[in-house]
Amino acid sequence: MDVNQIDPTSTALLIADLQNDFIHAQGAYARGGQANADIAAVTARVVPVANALRAKGGWIVSTHFTLVPGKGGEPLISPHLKNMRPFLGKGDFAPGSWGHALVDELQPADMSVEKVAYSAFYMSRLEWILKKSGITTLFVCGIVTNGGVASTVRDAHVRDFSVTVLSDGCAAFSPETHQRTIGDLATIAGVATCAKAANLIEAS
Repeated sequence: MDVNQIDPTSTALLIADLQNDFIHAQGAYARGGQANADIAAVTARVVPVANALRAKGGWIVSTHFTLVPGKGGEPLISPHLKNMRPFLGKGDFAPGSWGHALVDELQPADMSVEKVAYSAFYMSRLEWILKKSGITTLFVCGIVTNGGVASTVRDAHVRDFSVTVLSDGCAAFSPETHQRTIGDLATIAGVATCAKAANLIEAS
């Protein structure tokens, strides 16, 4: 992607999983002892990008990691995730719940998409709504850099979207993992800071 020029009306800020259950002090991850300062700091850096894009007629699209309730409300959760995050349980990341929602600071989103795996494109309607809305350019932010962000960016790339990763608009559970992933993604996508992206949008 040429990060020196964009058409805001065909551009979306794609927010990966900045949800209360991940971010908020009362969310599922904090209750499970998995709060992370680097991850918590992402939202404030992304807000100016979202505001700039809204002001120029662009799109805000949020993706929401989802634990689909099964029989009795118990979540349908993959074994590997349950092993890594044994604290996740009934009601966490449930569709329509407070924990499932986009954090208040970034609301409202123009469109929201539930996701059940790392990539927001996997078994979801994301590609359909982006193309129906005429969106061809994506600024991608969110968590975690090496999980949902990386998988979504790679899937967007193979679907011919023009993608830029917001390097300080993402975070992982370790700075080293974050930096390594950003370096890897730079081979298939543009990379820009949130400040650069906001300035670019404002100048468009």
